[in-house]
Amino acid sequence: MSKLTRFSVAPLHSMTRRLADVASGRVAPDLVITGARVLSTYSERILPSRELWISGGRVAAVKPAGAHKALASGFAIYDAAGGIIAPGLVDPHIHIESSMVTACAYAEAALLNGTTTIFCDSHEIGNVMDVAGVEAMLEDARQAPLSIFLTVPSTVPATSAALETAGGDLTPDKIAGLFDRWPEAVALGEKMDFVPVCMGDERSHAILAAALQRGRPVSGHVYGREFVAAYAASGVTDTHEAIDRDIADDLLDAGVWIFLRGGPPTTPWHSLPQAIRTITEFGASHKRTAVCTDDRDADDLMLFGLDWVVREAVKAGMSPEQAWSMGSLHGATRFAMDGEIGGLGGGRRADLVLLDDGLKPQSTWYGGELVVDKGKITSRLDQALSQRYQYPTAAYATVKLPAQMKLTPALPAKACTVNAIKTALPGITLIHEKVAIEPANDWETLFARHGLCFVAVIERHGKSAGNVAHGLLKDFGLKRGAVASSVGHDSHNIIVAGTNEADMQAAIAAIGAQQGGVCVVADGKVRAMVPLPIAGLLSDKRVTEVADEVKLLKTEWAEAGCTIPYMGFNLIPLSVIPEIRITDKGLVLVPQMELAPLFE
Repeated sequence: MSKLTRFSVAPLHSMTRRLADVASGRVAPDLVITGARVLSTYSERILPSRELWISGGRVAAVKPAGAHKALASGFAIYDAAGGIIAPGLVDPHIHIESSMVTACAYAEAALLNGTTTIFCDSHEIGNVMDVAGVEAMLEDARQAPLSIFLTVPSTVPATSAALETAGGDLTPDKIAGLFDRWPEAVALGEKMDFVPVCMGDERSHAILAAALQRGRPVSGHVYGREFVAAYAASGVTDTHEAIDRDIADDLLDAGVWIFLRGGPPTTPWHSLPQAIRTITEFGASHKRTAVCTDDRDADDLMLFGLDWVVREAVKAGMSPEQAWSMGSLHGATRFAMDGEIGGLGGGRRADLVLLDDGLKPQSTWYGGELVVDKGKITSRLDQALSQRYQYPTAAYATVKLPAQMKLTPALPAKACTVNAIKTALPGITLIHEKVAIEPANDWETLFARHGLCFVAVIERHGKSAGNVAHGLLKDFGLKRGAVASSVGHDSHNIIVAGTNEADMQAAIAAIGAQQGGVCVVADGKVRAMVPLPIAGLLSDKRVTEVADEVKLLKTEWAEAGCTIPYMGFNLIPLSVIPEIRITDKGLVLVPQMELAPLFE
């Protein structure tokens, strides 16, 4: 049996005569899906009583139901029983690493949710392993039963060596090389350093030029209406960070595509309901608006796929036809691939989804092959998923820790002020709070009085003498033990929070032993852990196995008292989002891009 990948379907230029023969009835198709209503993303209508003729993994034609009866026999028939056939979903902005699984494993959950194409920004593995990490993920993507394209990481590291230690440094020349070597590299990934871009920073604009000189579009990441004009003038033409209707409106009129991000309600990323109001309240057209997922862990990926985001758009006021178009054709159009994916026109890939009336996927075809049937993966997909890409040995040896490290600061001998990091839902922005503390005999007393706990970041790329930065979290709610993660965005050093040194050390030891992971520790014992041995970011297991590990982690995380979810905790070192962060270099005051002392 041949391997099931993006390359299983021949290019359209080699198939036009065959498809024309099938569409004209001179040659029989390979497959007819009959008895369907067809969701046309081109006209945004649901067409009754239709059937699809498929040949060589592509759509030859959409015909009236029953038209196949005039053909000679010898083709397969699938009865859609009155369901809706729609094009497979196209996710224009995701980070595979957030799912904690490889690209090959990610495909399983995506196809179950009706997603057949994704555009991923692999800046997490780029921050750990530089170009080698990005290229390993591209090799992984080529072997996946899913169409995966790359938006080349643009902001690695997120800030500078003065503020954090990253494992990678993607220079303009390295980015140009990725574009030139990999046809899958179709755009520049989110340009997160929007302030330097708007201020004319030389390196930032050299990276933009590497994409623009090659005719590649540039993806964005921007907060603040005051930055929109300069950002758009710098060549950025999409963003997934529109958090409300006003900035969404500004961006659309500035010529910037909007990707409405739907995040599970338990995460910080659900901005769709507010940003979509530029359409539902201000009357903007939806023609340059798509929907995306951005970040999903393995558990949420199974429950809250792009199909869920589409249904959220319907709840927010879009028609089902508009919402599905925003989930398929619009993302394809943004990346100039609407001649290949995103609709059911003749010649397009036969990436199809059978939906019920609530837009819930029931069955999925990838390149004309049935991979999900009645909500279950088929043997064809199961066989493809058993042949996952093997990452290089170097990817399993990225956590390099100092032999000894002190994870907690010395107790102040006199009254002073703490530059504390105050956490609050949804967990994206962190508040800089100055807390006046008085002399005490132990940290427990101060913690109880002021709602504090320890936090530390440990450099794990082996590029320093073992940098360890100390901080204090306020209102994080940790009642016992420690929590830790090697997914500390974006440099992916290890972040640990705790109530005592011993449990924090135990958490770091557990991560070191597994070469990466996220864990909860209490009384010196690991209560839950998701091992992430590939670059300290990814598991090498099936997505269903990792989803079960994540469920247990979430349960123990909540029982430990943490007030923000672990994905929000992973953002505490992200030094490009206000107001205050902690990296391996210390506390970073983001608006000023300056380091601050813990005690004053």
